[in-house]
Amino acid sequence: MNNNYSATNLSVRRSEKKIFENLSFSLTSGKLLKLIGPNGSGKSTLLKALIGLIEPETGDVIFDQESVLMDQEWISENICYLGHKNTLKREFTVIENLHFWTKIWGTLDQIDHSLKLMGIEYLRDTPVRYLSSGQTRRAALARSICHPGSIWLFDEPTVGLHFHDVAKLIDIIQRLVNKGNTVVVIEHNMDLVKCADYIIDL
Repeated sequence: MNNNYSATNLSVRRSEKKIFENLSFSLTSGKLLKLIGPNGSGKSTLLKALIGLIEPETGDVIFDQESVLMDQEWISENICYLGHKNTLKREFTVIENLHFWTKIWGTLDQIDHSLKLMGIEYLRDTPVRYLSSGQTRRAALARSICHPGSIWLFDEPTVGLHFHDVAKLIDIIQRLVNKGNTVVVIEHNMDLVKCADYIIDL
């Protein structure tokens, strides 16, 4: 199915500072949108508005002609978001973290596949607190891969990754797009920029 995910005239203000104004985009299934711009331009703020962490001053978010702005139930079921923080429980092992979320999502059968994709099968029984920053990022990405949604929002997903893992992640994102998922990503890596169908410069 060719779904449409769009934002119309989104504006966000913090105190007296206007972060961005009247921002719009429209994406059909299987498209990759890349957000670029200097630090503080509102890239991360836009993603947070899309997942309901920040309520826009104006505008709407639409999925197939229905408003999904601030609809947390719809967002949790349909959007996978990975921000700067990996949000893994440090006292849990990698497999315990993935098991916790995939049980909620109904995707327990995806755990082994996601660990293999990120090359961290050997870390499955290691507590997160003992992982390096790159290993922790890969564990967070492995969890994200298990999400059943069709819209993926990534905020600088390659931070902390070795260049081999960056290439692997770019391939994974391209596979998501090829399977008909919609992806919005903030990333400075130029190889990922080249893959984008659309670019918004904030």
